[in-house]
Amino acid sequence: MVKIQPDEISSIIREQISNYNKQVKIANIGTVFQVGDGIARIYGLDKVMAGELLEFTDGTVGIALNLESKNVGAVLMGQGQMLQEGSVVHATGRIAQIPVGDQFLGRIVNPLARPIDGQGPLQESQQTRLLESPAPGIIARQSVFEPLQTGLVAIDSMIPIGRGQRELIIGDRQTGKTSIAVDTILNQKGKSVYCIYVAIGQKASSIAQVVSTLKKQGAMEYTIIVAAPADSPATLQYLAPYTGATLAEYFMYKGGHTLVIYDDLSKQAQAYREMSLLLRRPPGREAFPGDVFYLHSRLLERAAKLNKQMGGGSMTALPIVETQEGDVSAYIPTNVISITDGQIFLSADIFNSGIRPAINVGISVSRVGSAAQPKAMKKVAGQLKLELAQFAELEAFSQFSSDLDQTTQNQLARGQRLRELLKQSQASPLSLGDQVATIVAGTQGYIDSIDVDQVGAYLVGLRKFLVNTEYSKTIEETQIYDEAVEKSLKECLENFSLQFSASLNGTGLI
Repeated sequence: MVKIQPDEISSIIREQISNYNKQVKIANIGTVFQVGDGIARIYGLDKVMAGELLEFTDGTVGIALNLESKNVGAVLMGQGQMLQEGSVVHATGRIAQIPVGDQFLGRIVNPLARPIDGQGPLQESQQTRLLESPAPGIIARQSVFEPLQTGLVAIDSMIPIGRGQRELIIGDRQTGKTSIAVDTILNQKGKSVYCIYVAIGQKASSIAQVVSTLKKQGAMEYTIIVAAPADSPATLQYLAPYTGATLAEYFMYKGGHTLVIYDDLSKQAQAYREMSLLLRRPPGREAFPGDVFYLHSRLLERAAKLNKQMGGGSMTALPIVETQEGDVSAYIPTNVISITDGQIFLSADIFNSGIRPAINVGISVSRVGSAAQPKAMKKVAGQLKLELAQFAELEAFSQFSSDLDQTTQNQLARGQRLRELLKQSQASPLSLGDQVATIVAGTQGYIDSIDVDQVGAYLVGLRKFLVNTEYSKTIEETQIYDEAVEKSLKECLENFSLQFSASLNGTGLI
């Protein structure tokens, strides 16, 4: 018989007490008591945060948006067809966030940053960012001074966009809003600007068309596409712009330059309205919820030009808003106009009259102005603006009068040719040298003697003629339009004008 010593027992107990290391894990669990229309009402999630990710038993992910006294209203990021009353919900303790990194370039992802282009999974990302990051403060910013060129003469000369600016593209459906955005992406080739194109609530065929254009022109290597097509849940359409901004911020805070296109914010507002009404939030003007202004302001304020201490990166935002019958006084257009630094207004009447891009120069504005223009463009664009404004005024008066003096007739003829000069075909952005040459040809009278319908052919020929000339090399390197460059360009214009006239007289065609 073994005799147990009391001190042995006490030493064993002491040892076990000293080694006791039980971890206590508190799980925040709730129960679904109502589900339908992409909304779940949950009982029991007492410690949940606003915007926290929730996991449902069938693998669906949701976001807690309404924190009420007795329940939590959550929006689902999937169909949630297997969810039913009594399903268990786990709070993750994480606010909505996505992985970020260089591996996203050239890929098409959904608003949860998961690839949907059939090119296999993305590399595991070491870094994640919150979807709702705070915007840079006033001290972290500096004023916009570097140009971000679109390659479109009408915009770069009269409504210039700078790196870090927010410029609204607004107009009715089918007036060429997406075309301007896509041309701007194409024009960033070789300029170290990362582009993010966010498609919200569009037809899948329209998104495929944009992807095809970007691939054809070799622009996908510096572009990310975030797609939330029309058949995706309202929650994903609401999140898509924030995903685009988050992916862009990764590059901006590394000191890079980014361009984000939100196409379009009207559809995001409609998705948010749908979610809010289903969550029983009180409706306001046009049935939008009261915080729809905050929805867009907190998104667009993330666009900035950072100062040198912050790395000097930038995020330029080109939000697109669709109007109904040109009504810019509707709720969403007025909201976004008040948040942005200017707007490019596209008119259906101008589009139907054959002027593409259909920009209404009279009511379009850039609040950054010539600070965002290269020196060469700044020098030649002033006269173009002035002459077009005078032409618009004269054209209105000339409708009421039949006998006009010669000066007025000349001015009207010049104006018609200048308007022709602003026309540009899709997916053909122009270099700075070509734009300056185009404007000088118009404002200095080189196209005055040419028929209006021959102006397009003249400009196409001129651009071919200028390739590899001394003028082109100098202006692309220096971006300055000094006396030597001006002299070189005028020589080119005179030589080409003689050639063009000779070819017209000889064959009737160039």
